[in-house]
Amino acid sequence: MAFSSPLFSPVNFALNTNSTHHPKCTKPNTRRNFTISAIPPLSTATDISAVTAPLDGTTLAVLGGSSVAALAAILSIADPERRRQLQAEEVGGGDKEVVREYFNNNGFQRWKKIYGDTDDVNKVQLDIRLGHSKTVENVMKMLTEEGSLQGVTICDAGCGTGCLSIPLAKEGAVVSASDISASMVAEAQKQAQEELFKAKDDQSPALVMPKFEVKDLESLDGKYDTVVCLDVMIHYPQSKADGMIAHLASLAENRLILSFAPKTFYYDLLKRIGELFPGPSKATRAYLHAEADVEKALQKAGWKIRKRGLIGTQFYFAKLIEAVPA
Repeated sequence: MAFSSPLFSPVNFALNTNSTHHPKCTKPNTRRNFTISAIPPLSTATDISAVTAPLDGTTLAVLGGSSVAALAAILSIADPERRRQLQAEEVGGGDKEVVREYFNNNGFQRWKKIYGDTDDVNKVQLDIRLGHSKTVENVMKMLTEEGSLQGVTICDAGCGTGCLSIPLAKEGAVVSASDISASMVAEAQKQAQEELFKAKDDQSPALVMPKFEVKDLESLDGKYDTVVCLDVMIHYPQSKADGMIAHLASLAENRLILSFAPKTFYYDLLKRIGELFPGPSKATRAYLHAEADVEKALQKAGWKIRKRGLIGTQFYFAKLIEAVPA
């Protein structure tokens, strides 16, 4: 199986640039193997570029026991919560409103570049692009290794710019894609029209344009063979993530695929470092999740994990799991 690593064990996933499943949102030009660093990197969904100026990769790599302890003491007196409250007040709501506002404005421009194929990205953004493309590639392998996707109904919850929805549609899947950001949905629809029209020929299977909608996860309904939700749980505290996982599971008939930023001591520490340097774009709040908590939520909903694995680059780190009815 593609994902069979034990809990929290380091795994290398090769980025195969010859794969037929590469979405438009990435254009790697080399084959690379990424290893998981001794100190896990920062999350894909936070604005980590703000950290790279005061704290580069070399600085973080040399943090030893005493240095980490000292840094932890400094972080213990910091108050990023006040900044989060100000963000929420500005948009008149809580985490969800902050996320919607961010990905409709500054966040949309930033992540459109990261998910796209422009050369106008820094080395951190390029690394995240490659990491995310590895996640999409491995999801496509998971979905296609058991047979054709022709006519299979799939919900892409939190579709972004269509990085997964488009290759799924190219394989003949019937895709329902949604995102909380209207800007993301509009971009995904635009790219899908361009990509699917270009890919269609007399020999290709009948392609169905994904149905794109502006919706948050809680508003999703319907029944699908498979539900996929990549890199979205980082916007949900565990108390809300449990309900979100249960809701997504209720929409899936056969398979649920999730990716999330795993919670470990070092990873949590580096996230808090990033909170000290929020940057001008005011990135959204990031929540890490212990795999045991995610598994517990799935079990409560009547599901069990069948495959699991880690995907990591220097600045992208995600746990990828596939669950099926218990």
